[in-house]
Amino acid sequence: MNKATDPAALLESALLDALGPECLLGEDAKTLFSTDVYGEGIAPALVVRPQSQEQVADAVRIAATAGWAVTQRGGGMSYTGGYLPTQTNTMMLDLSGLNRIVSINEDDLVITVEAGITWQQIWEALTPRGLRLPFFGTFSGSRATVGGGLSNGALFMGTARYGSAADIVVGMEVIDARGRRIQTGQAAFHNGRPGFRQYGPDLTGLFVHDAGALGVKILASLRMMPMPEAADYASFAFATQQEATQALSAIGRSGFCEEAYIFDPATTQRSLDHATLMKDIGRLSNVIRSQSSMLKGLQEGAKMAMAGRRFVQGEVYTLHCVCAGRSVDGVRDDRRGVVKLALDHNGVEISNTIPKAARANPFEPLNGILGSQGERWAALNSKVPHSDAERLIVATEAAIDPYRERMAACGVTMSFLYIAIAQHVFSYEPVLRWFDEWLPVHRHVPEPDFLNELEEPSPNHEGRALVDEVRSKIVDVFAEFGAASNQIGKTYPMLASLNPDSRSVLRALKKELDPEGLINPGALGDFSA
Repeated sequence: MNKATDPAALLESALLDALGPECLLGEDAKTLFSTDVYGEGIAPALVVRPQSQEQVADAVRIAATAGWAVTQRGGGMSYTGGYLPTQTNTMMLDLSGLNRIVSINEDDLVITVEAGITWQQIWEALTPRGLRLPFFGTFSGSRATVGGGLSNGALFMGTARYGSAADIVVGMEVIDARGRRIQTGQAAFHNGRPGFRQYGPDLTGLFVHDAGALGVKILASLRMMPMPEAADYASFAFATQQEATQALSAIGRSGFCEEAYIFDPATTQRSLDHATLMKDIGRLSNVIRSQSSMLKGLQEGAKMAMAGRRFVQGEVYTLHCVCAGRSVDGVRDDRRGVVKLALDHNGVEISNTIPKAARANPFEPLNGILGSQGERWAALNSKVPHSDAERLIVATEAAIDPYRERMAACGVTMSFLYIAIAQHVFSYEPVLRWFDEWLPVHRHVPEPDFLNELEEPSPNHEGRALVDEVRSKIVDVFAEFGAASNQIGKTYPMLASLNPDSRSVLRALKKELDPEGLINPGALGDFSA
């Protein structure tokens, strides 16, 4: 086949004419973008990095007209196949070039940004103004983007009180497969500006948590808030998982905290190693600056250095909380309430080093994409009402039990993260870990000095297959509970799990926005079935 008849060459030529040669990336990008944090997919035939919103619209229109699939990649931190192609004739959009702040309206407390901006960039822009987002970022916020977060349900910083990225967005602009530029929220109206989201049907909500299946996000407007005047921290140890999770639910429901999360014994012990302690000592200047006075900062920094991370004895679950608010007295009252609830559930107060360190430097380099010994990991996530949490955990453990011996033989281990969300939701995240050869993303993202200290493991095909099997079993349990997830991607049976009438509405919406099924095929489920 010559270039005159090769579909890829024809599409590339059209994209070059419309966008210019600097927007097309080479073979290295295709290799890197064929993997996410967990697995490998089909390499995209073309990778395009638009530099403007208009170029995104042009690229989608050109590819869709040619009958090509389009996937979208932000920071590349998906572990559910979110942006991975499912067919060879795929054009992938690398949206990292759309990383500008469009406006910061301090009077209306709304920031409008392009979809490729990171949570860290927003934090750094707002902090000098004494502002922040209510939910202000993820563990991976140094690379994870707003567009990816809105597609996949970003959560963590501020989540216990304010929810996820979905809860702070007031409007978006999305390019659908027809090339239409769809605006949502109040800005969609004649003479409207971003502010209120629900004037009529909430169109913004249609594009939140869609895993990029309904269109390509190019712009988002987010609520801001004044930076809290005061903050304090609390950590507790529990002898059992049940006591810890019951305490988390009680504290989550209370509304006392901006963040509340549990580390299981394995995660707690990883957080106590000497190398991490040394990094924390290096963060003391951040701790000092984050306090309301230099004297308090020096006192807190000294306590942190003395306590280090050697505060836990034995196999325990640790619960970590961040309280923040408008006054020192108010935060003190919130912390007092947290302590009471933890002690009511047999918690023992310990050094609050972990939440304090996390807040002092919320956006670290993503060395954690690999474990401290070079192992890989694969997370799963479920969100249920607090009243379902205990049953879900028991059912998941029971599903895993038959695999314990094989897991031990293959070097597969598990850890668990538990998070409170917006007072009414319990998030449960099992994480499988195993030693295996790295994917391209594992070699690309961490700092060179971190990688240089590790030795890449040998291929572990048996362990990898077992992880796939266990993951699938856990996903089935989550589906039985009707649990939600913050990253659906191509891993969870979201579409198939809907009741028939709801499924038909979602199918109709997909058909309207993407008649040929070209936008991120496979995301949310199989719309062709």
